[in-house]
Amino acid sequence: MRRALISVSDKHGVVELGKRLAAIGFEILSTGGTYRVLEEAGVDATEVSEATGFPECFDGRVKTLHPTVHGGILARRDSEKHQEEAAKLGIEMIDLVAVNLYPFRQTVQKPESTLEDIIENIDIGGPTMLRSAAKNYHDVLVLCDPADYEAVLEPLERGEAISVEERAKLALKVFEHTAHYDAMIASFMAKTFRPEGFGRTLSLAYDVVQPLRYGENPHQKAWFLRDALPAQGASTDFKQLHGKELSFNNLNDLDAAVRMVREFEAPAAVAVKHTNPCGVATGSDLVSAYVKAHDADPVSIFGGIVALNREVDRETALEMSKTFLEIIVAPAFSEAALEVLKAKKNIRLLTLPTDQAFEDDYDIKRIEGGLLIQQVDAEPADMALKVVTDRVPTEDELRDLRFAWSICRHVKSNAILVAKDGVTLGVGPGQTNRVGAAEIALKQAGEEAKGAVLASDAFFPFADSVESAAAAGIAAIIQPGGSVKDDEVIEACNKFGIAMVFTGVRHFKH
Repeated sequence: MRRALISVSDKHGVVELGKRLAAIGFEILSTGGTYRVLEEAGVDATEVSEATGFPECFDGRVKTLHPTVHGGILARRDSEKHQEEAAKLGIEMIDLVAVNLYPFRQTVQKPESTLEDIIENIDIGGPTMLRSAAKNYHDVLVLCDPADYEAVLEPLERGEAISVEERAKLALKVFEHTAHYDAMIASFMAKTFRPEGFGRTLSLAYDVVQPLRYGENPHQKAWFLRDALPAQGASTDFKQLHGKELSFNNLNDLDAAVRMVREFEAPAAVAVKHTNPCGVATGSDLVSAYVKAHDADPVSIFGGIVALNREVDRETALEMSKTFLEIIVAPAFSEAALEVLKAKKNIRLLTLPTDQAFEDDYDIKRIEGGLLIQQVDAEPADMALKVVTDRVPTEDELRDLRFAWSICRHVKSNAILVAKDGVTLGVGPGQTNRVGAAEIALKQAGEEAKGAVLASDAFFPFADSVESAAAAGIAAIIQPGGSVKDDEVIEACNKFGIAMVFTGVRHFKH
């Protein structure tokens, strides 16, 4: 008689599994809660403790950690030596292992869970049995997912053998599952007990949400993954109300737009193209903020993504419906707004708490053969500013300087941003020199640059960008400072009557 060991936290499908295995001649071994469920359903099962001759102990912490169990799983059937040892030790073979693990993730995500609750939901015996069975996949069928029960039961009921290739795929699934499970535990423990940084290794746990149609370009395969233990309100936590499936580029731009709009407490609208802002504005209400953001660059916003930090009302929806937009993301949409926007078949409408602060932890960049990891650039925009010029900025200029600084940090470096009255006028992103970035931003701002402010994500190495700003009519500049040419830059500002403040903080974004 073949033997199956069944011990599951997720009881979905377990009664049918037990009944059908028993019907084709399997002896069923089981533990604790699974044994009781099977027994109540009329499935003839034997408790593991009866097979091992050793009782479950320590509040169930030790049930299956026994040579009778692991010997029955790990002994090779094609090894005469193994079979002789098993007979001598009285160990019977176990041919199928169906195990899924304690609900560690679900326990972590319950607000009422204590640290003790979480630790108790770290499974020990389950991963050990799964790994043992997966290692011996030639001889043992291993099931860690109820979704695989049917695919194994059907051929067994027909008396057919499960191929080595199929067994290997089930084993691979186990090793992915247990590695993912351990990575979640390691991630939680690291955040809890070592928040200051990393040890000698790093294990990352992500869930594959879905394959994407393609990546940045049609010839690239792509997938969307989400943190296994996501923080609530992350940009991946969106709910889609309408429209086509999101693409790789959509998701990347969505993240950038959400990060930017969260900079503001006042009603704000952020339009993004290729992760750079093309129009950002605050207003007394949402519709005024959107209209100003749109008018800041009506060309680039076409086909862009718009993030808002207030519920979208009908008036704002009507304004947005005048332009082709790929995505609109906001905390909520009124029914009247949805009626307007859903008339556009392909527009994606997403809800996400963009009106709430979100604390991310690390930024990860992939390089060939490795990763670069850094803390997220979360330096607050309301930091103390140091006035370094003869002219002190006015209160209105200071307000615009802080506005410009809060958005400049999100622009690809080298970055220059021009703004006035809480609206971006020109954005110079991702240039190989700061002069080129300034020229782009100032040209885009045009006549509106007169009396506006300019932000630079890093220091000015020379006074040439200040001279360009002065020619365009810029009134005040915000920058980190720290160049060996600072005195020369300050002198140029004084010459042209431009107020300048230093932040002491750089915001490169590569």
